[in-house]
Amino acid sequence: MTLCPIAIAVGCKKCPAFSICPVKGVIGDYKKDDVDDPAAKPASKPPAATKSK
Repeated sequence: MTLCPIAIAVGCKKCPAFSICPVKGVIGDYKKDDVDDPAAKPASKPPAATKSK
């Protein structure tokens, strides 16, 4: 839920205090886009093994 009046009006990234705001993810609408968390990405399937006779 967005509580910050600036985040409601224009969004966190357009706020003049965005770079120093300690609570942009708590009361604002900011969400990290570049997450390198392996749990966040779906696991890829290994290539199917082919049997040759």
